[in-house]
Amino acid sequence: MNRNTLISATLLAVFASSTVLPATTLAATAKKASTTPLEISGWIPYWRTEAGTKDAKAHLSQLTEVNPFGYTVKLDGSLHDAMRIGGSDWKSLIKEAKKKRVRVVPTIMWSDTNSIHSILSDPKKRATHVAGIVKMVKDNNFDGVDIDYEGKLAETRPYYTLFLKELSEELSKKKANKWLMCTIEARMPLESRYVGTPPPGIEYANDLPEINKYCDRVRIMTYDQQTADVRLNKEARAAGEFYAPVADKKWVEWVIEYMAKDIDKKKMVIGIATYGYIYQLMPHTDGSGYTYTKLEAFNPGYAVELAKQYGITPTRNRAGELSFTYVPKEQTALLPTQSALAALAPRGTTSANLAAAGAIALAKSKARQAPVQMLWWSDASAIGDKVDLARKLGVKGVAVFKIDGGSDPKMWDVLKKK
Repeated sequence: MNRNTLISATLLAVFASSTVLPATTLAATAKKASTTPLEISGWIPYWRTEAGTKDAKAHLSQLTEVNPFGYTVKLDGSLHDAMRIGGSDWKSLIKEAKKKRVRVVPTIMWSDTNSIHSILSDPKKRATHVAGIVKMVKDNNFDGVDIDYEGKLAETRPYYTLFLKELSEELSKKKANKWLMCTIEARMPLESRYVGTPPPGIEYANDLPEINKYCDRVRIMTYDQQTADVRLNKEARAAGEFYAPVADKKWVEWVIEYMAKDIDKKKMVIGIATYGYIYQLMPHTDGSGYTYTKLEAFNPGYAVELAKQYGITPTRNRAGELSFTYVPKEQTALLPTQSALAALAPRGTTSANLAAAGAIALAKSKARQAPVQMLWWSDASAIGDKVDLARKLGVKGVAVFKIDGGSDPKMWDVLKKK
């Protein structure tokens, strides 16, 4: 899964007009949103099958659905079982899930832009692709399928819609009642994507009203935000803070409210990350900010142990996630050390921000660049924020990426249906 990776004036006007509702009506609506049980689901990655299936099996009572992740697609449109679903770990999980009436819905992931267009735009190839998916679902007695086709072209849009329509019809034949889940990229309001006037003629690869029509659940990949939102980037820069979130809770809310104009909230599922990213931060020579280079992903345990080694206390940042900066001890002696940059940081700077603050101070005073590393991740508290947001917004549920035994162990304390 690629996983790439604001309330508009119209929505503000809608909210403003809603104040004419009686207070009792508003209170009842708020109560309903906060008490409606959430569906809790999660993707179990094939590259951590043993740990992932074990983790999921231990918490099946908290889950509505599990998503083996998954199948991939070959150049000819046929499926490849990357997870080896016949293995003992998967068999054991599926058996227990069935006992507890937890849906088992595998994910098909596909991000080959040209192949997607080639297969879906050809009626015969598309029909063969649909038939292969339906056969896979029936042969394994799955409860449905999760379609995660990313990086599509705008010109693929009508063919992707036809594909969903045809697949939905096939999954419903003979009262099979198999679920069609659709995982799609987050869509931001234009004012969050562009500085100034947006360019004319913007086209999208996903037809949201059509997706809403054919998919039983629409799972929004509200993660891997990083530096994508220009409005939030500007706010952080003005405050003199580094900013590359996995998913700022403010950003998630803006995305969901924006997409809810075309997708029924009763079908919407908020995607929640359980991981983080390491970045190299390079201060601008004038100290006005940083250039971000993403290095790699990690599970929370790595960051916790690394912070201990360096005597750093991670900070809860403006996105509601955890982060800290540091200078690796193995870095070349030609560059400033952790202690050297810490000495330059303003008095009162937290241990999590010493390296970054010192690097900015060095750039401002001597126009000298000193790279530092930043770890930023989604812990249980950040996950809990998204669960609370799901209740507040009245969406159907949340889906975590990923269940692999490597997330913050306290995650399961906040993943609750009620």
